[in-house]
Amino acid sequence: MCGIAGFLGQVSTPIDRLTSMAQVIRHRGPDDKGVWFDEGIDIGLAHARLSILDLSPAGHQPMQSASERYVMVFNGEIYNHHALRSELELIASRAWRGHSDTETLLSAIEQWGLEATLKKAKGMFAIALWDKQTQTLSLARDRMGEKPLYYGWINGVFVFASELKSLKTLPDFNNPINRDALALYLRYSSIPAPYSIYENVYKLEPGCVVSTRPGENELNKTVYWSTVDVVQNGWRQPFSGSADEAANQLETKLKEAVALQMEADVPLGAFLSGGVDSSTIVALMQAQSSQKVKTFSIGFDNKAYNEAEHARAVAKHLGTEHFDMYVSGQDALDVIPLLPQIYDEPFADSSQIPTYLVSQIAKQKVTVSLSGDAGDELFGGYSRYELANNSWGKLNKIPHAIRHGLGAGVDLLPDSFWKGVFSPLDALNSKKAKPFSYGDKFLKASALLSCKKRRDFYHKGFMSHNLNVQDWVLGAKLLPTQFDEVDFSQASFLEEMMALDMVHYLPNDILTKVDRAAMAVSLETRVPLLDSNVIEFAASLPLEYKIRDGVGKWVLREVLYKYVPKDLIERPKMGFGVPLAEWLRGPLREWAETLIDEKRLHEEGFFNVALVRKKWHEHLTGKRNWPYQLWDVLMFQAWLEQNK
Repeated sequence: MCGIAGFLGQVSTPIDRLTSMAQVIRHRGPDDKGVWFDEGIDIGLAHARLSILDLSPAGHQPMQSASERYVMVFNGEIYNHHALRSELELIASRAWRGHSDTETLLSAIEQWGLEATLKKAKGMFAIALWDKQTQTLSLARDRMGEKPLYYGWINGVFVFASELKSLKTLPDFNNPINRDALALYLRYSSIPAPYSIYENVYKLEPGCVVSTRPGENELNKTVYWSTVDVVQNGWRQPFSGSADEAANQLETKLKEAVALQMEADVPLGAFLSGGVDSSTIVALMQAQSSQKVKTFSIGFDNKAYNEAEHARAVAKHLGTEHFDMYVSGQDALDVIPLLPQIYDEPFADSSQIPTYLVSQIAKQKVTVSLSGDAGDELFGGYSRYELANNSWGKLNKIPHAIRHGLGAGVDLLPDSFWKGVFSPLDALNSKKAKPFSYGDKFLKASALLSCKKRRDFYHKGFMSHNLNVQDWVLGAKLLPTQFDEVDFSQASFLEEMMALDMVHYLPNDILTKVDRAAMAVSLETRVPLLDSNVIEFAASLPLEYKIRDGVGKWVLREVLYKYVPKDLIERPKMGFGVPLAEWLRGPLREWAETLIDEKRLHEEGFFNVALVRKKWHEHLTGKRNWPYQLWDVLMFQAWLEQNK
């Protein structure tokens, strides 16, 4: 795992600039750094290296190909690089300098070209490749978007980097904040590709290559992998075997993916929550390891958010070398001031806090950690899928005009009236470990009555904060995203929701969260469930192999239960969260009040001040719960303060 950066165009003191671009992302690669610059073309590449494969100087980057035609910086891992080397050796013998996957990639690109190589490669990566012969700079990102890559223009110079902080080291950086992207951020709690928080700076979409040449202001973008196509191909050509055959084939493919991702020249382990996904990955790791696998979890003093006991039980059964650490609420609160620097642009999935904490624990023992991310999206694990499907099925039987009228009727009375109606239930519910407000749930549900389409229902009810972001952000318009534009209408609603999460929620939220949190402590994370063979197989499985009797991840559970008893796994899903609503009324109140001070908001000029202050007052007084909407605003404000 590494950090990459560079530019194409005239920059003053270019070597110094490249060095600075690499230096600020040293957390992504603390073991080595390098720069390369061609003053005849004004092309520069910078690299910060976290040594995982071939720890010797033979893995140093930027790296030139054997013919010296190509120069490359590369962030990530190519898991099948040994197979690629063997294939290349069959074509012609080669004098390898070392055994790094970077050298393998360069040799493959010389042999087959960039796009063909990317289609052969299994891995996670962000690549910048300079072709001296054609004078072309190409940027590429892995299939699912595990590794980040920003690009854009600063005063006419084309720039790129793993993180925005590299771009901001350039003295001419003055790109204004993109208010339209800020509106998207309030909608999703993250900024989806291809947008970034700055104007004229973009994220490269997963599975894409973008290229440019000196003096050109236009980019050529191609798609070498499309998650949309993979999902739709799976629906058109579904798996026709039995349930047992599906479980056996999935086990084989997962074993292969795990084995590939266990290769490292440094200590390796895995995150373990004790849930289905992480337990499956750890079980397959331990089954293929001659040594005890190191596993990591965190526990909380708040039992409602504590999964450490379950993780320890699974670890004991599998025989791993398990490490857990209990953290207090204060430990979690202490992470919050670090978040703007860690995430580098506004990001507000509050599970970022425990993700960072468990990464810290793992880094004390290992340099690489496997995770169970993506199981929910691939195999239907989120409870929201069944809830949304059942709710829409009932709601859609009512004519839209009647539903719309009912919603309008609810709006005629103030929120305080409905909160009063449900207050007896809320009083009883307040004693639960994870209390919630029936009044809030009723008001949220009533706002969905006017939805005409199921996707709109899923979006407003489950995947966004169901607010008019243009009312919140001054001078903003709503930009289109893949969530809005991709057509999955030919599938069932359950399949559509899973597919939407695969193309939108997984790369823009989950994978972003894990990458930044782990890289902040120089820990490489790997996701075996995102092996392309596993994704393609999962896409082809009939829905009844994923969700059965209202329970998700059925086929994945069948694989797991070959290794772990069912009674160690079957329990309500907790999620990886924090008590955000209570924190904002308690220990975070003063911090929040400073960030959304009325005078300050007016001076900065991004938000509708009256609306933000109204939601804050309602939350503090308990009239309504707005923790996630307020967290979005607060994370932007904290980021803005860090980046003034």
